[in-house]
Amino acid sequence: QVQLAESGGGLVQAGGSLRLSCAASSRTFSTAAMGWFRQAPGKEREFVAAISWSGVSTTYADSVKGRFTISRDNAKNTVYLQMNSLKPEDTAVYYCAADWTSLRNTVRRREVDYDYWGQGTQVTVSS
Repeated sequence: QVQLAESGGGLVQAGGSLRLSCAASSRTFSTAAMGWFRQAPGKEREFVAAISWSGVSTTYADSVKGRFTISRDNAKNTVYLQMNSLKPEDTAVYYCAADWTSLRNTVRRREVDYDYWGQGTQVTVSS
């Protein structure tokens, strides 16, 4: 059973930065497409960013483009989400997800494409 564990969330002021990490238990992490999603109170979960298992391809939601960066370190079985210029509207629980069915350079933006999910980490941005 694959386990994903997010960390790095917390409380930050608007304009600040946080780096989220997602550690995977699987030895085949290097062939998993990874994604970050978030869910704000009272809202549906939404796509944030994704990276292919090759690391070559990335994609972002328009709301975070230019402020967030997704990356991965396959040697550490970890995917990261660097979040800069945070806004109060970025407040949410952030989840990482993994998909082992993708091709090398494929990125996934839909929840249904992911088979494994972490428990989430809370990010709160104060104004």
